[in-house]
Amino acid sequence: MKYLKLFKESFSDKIVFSVRDVLLFFSKQKLPKNYVFVLLGNLEKQGIIFRLGNGFYSFKNDLLVSGFAFSPFYYGLQESLSLRNLWEQESIPVIITPKKVRPGIRSILDSNVLIRHIDRKMFFGFDFVKQTDFQVPVSTPEKTLIDFIYFKEPLSSETAKEILNNINKASLNELLKKCSPSLKNKVEKFLEKGFY
Repeated sequence: MKYLKLFKESFSDKIVFSVRDVLLFFSKQKLPKNYVFVLLGNLEKQGIIFRLGNGFYSFKNDLLVSGFAFSPFYYGLQESLSLRNLWEQESIPVIITPKKVRPGIRSILDSNVLIRHIDRKMFFGFDFVKQTDFQVPVSTPEKTLIDFIYFKEPLSSETAKEILNNINKASLNELLKKCSPSLKNKVEKFLEKGFY
């Protein structure tokens, strides 16, 4: 019970923590590794902590914490539109990360999330959006537009119009300076003609 109390005091305020973090913490207490795994397993079974995969856990049963298991990251594409209230459609969380991870759909907290890998040079253009008691990084409307084109994601005319109504041209131009000439041209073509 002493170790459980110590664990909760040390980790309950973190959005996400890794098995490695817990092993490191308890190694200072001279606690055997197998005890740490038993402790985490029991807490998960009791619904006190929630496994996010890849050796990450959280005290929050909230799908939006899953991105923190892939840090650095931001929520982008359709999820950005949802989090910024730019559309009403249901979407699964889209986690965009420069980490070397296998892209595709994964099951986390009994729901699907989509992992997209982005080149480190393209990892910019996000800010933080408040959730109930934590904040998540979300691509700005300007970067969301760039990412739709970067990932060759289809954009309905209605969605495109909503994004265009919410972008700041000066901010978009600043972000385009960081993009390759070909991507910049595609975005400019889209702004001019409405397709890419």
